[in-house]
Amino acid sequence: MPRHDLQSSDITPESVYVDRRRFLAAAGLAGAGVLAAGTLARAAFAAGRPGQQKSLGTPYGLQPNDTPTPEEDVTSYNNFYEFGTGKDDPAANAQDFKTRPWTVKVEGMVAKPGDYQLEDFLKPSRMEDRIYRMRCVEAWSMVIPWRGIPLADVIKRAQPTSQAKFVEFTTLLDPKRMPGQRYPVLDWPYNEGLRLDEALHPLTLLATGVYGKDLPPQNGAPLRLVVPWKYGFKGIKSIVRIRLTDRMPRTSWALANPGEYGFYANVNPAVDHPRWSQATERRIGSFRRLQTLPFNGYADQVASLYSGMDLVRNY
Repeated sequence: MPRHDLQSSDITPESVYVDRRRFLAAAGLAGAGVLAAGTLARAAFAAGRPGQQKSLGTPYGLQPNDTPTPEEDVTSYNNFYEFGTGKDDPAANAQDFKTRPWTVKVEGMVAKPGDYQLEDFLKPSRMEDRIYRMRCVEAWSMVIPWRGIPLADVIKRAQPTSQAKFVEFTTLLDPKRMPGQRYPVLDWPYNEGLRLDEALHPLTLLATGVYGKDLPPQNGAPLRLVVPWKYGFKGIKSIVRIRLTDRMPRTSWALANPGEYGFYANVNPAVDHPRWSQATERRIGSFRRLQTLPFNGYADQVASLYSGMDLVRNY
């Protein structure tokens, strides 16, 4: 079947995933980085359809040397400028960030606009567990087990009109709760966007959890975007608005520094960032550098979206 064509029934139940982590912790293996991605994949999907084992590396672009980044690194080394510009600032400054109640407005060029409550995104029947390689523009990377729902589910429910070409996302604006917004680091609130076909792609996820738990505040609670073939700044956090539009959204980093941060942000190792090379990457927790893969290793699934585009000009 196509590499991205997984059904919800193919995804490991959260209880199985969490129980497996408890077993590894008891065996002294959790977070030690000793499991190859293939081994992790076989174990993670052993509870799938009876009599079948599925390779997580096939649909989700994992490579033989991909092992999950330790949870403590994923939750302590973050870019979330709403809580500070240092990598450890979000974990320190976001601990009291309350995410309930939470409303996400879906609007714009849709037949059925509406206000969604957080609980609408937390229905177990819609949840999927996915392990993705994630690439930051600063040439470091992680392998993260996310939990969430396909963004396409939300967009299709809103019924985009024929005029809709792009999807714009907006982060909460609340300087009292997000102290980083008290400083003009960016033009707040944070805005990001995708082309509609990118947003509807099966790999694009609205994440509500990580490592089998609800998202912690520093990782974008309660709802963030995950687009694994793009650089990390596309992963907008603490989303309060999703708007369908016919115009390319004006995104925060592209406005702040258009020479370095374009709208598309597809991982392209052949094009250097003006201040560093993108040809290699360093996995968090390791000093060894790895070759950066086109589209972050997801070329088989997504390269067709950009057929005929100049990916140097459209960075």
